[in-house]
Amino acid sequence: MDVVMDVKVKATVQLGTAELPMREVVELSPGAQIQLKQNAKDPVGLLVNGKLIAYGEVVVVNDRFGLKITEIVDSAP
Repeated sequence: MDVVMDVKVKATVQLGTAELPMREVVELSPGAQIQLKQNAKDPVGLLVNGKLIAYGEVVVVNDRFGLKITEIVDSAP
């Protein structure tokens, strides 16, 4: 197991999603706002290499965003 412990993976926090027609995407400009499907109080997803592994809450730590894990996703089939 020690062999893989130093392998770097890509961790992504997904705040929400939106579906837009390409017409709206190409019209986006600085200051534009996109409404996400999720509510502000909904948990956000933590993805590792594109796979959802946990949910959590966005926190601010020393003027940087962070994630407080609240639930680990069950990986059972």
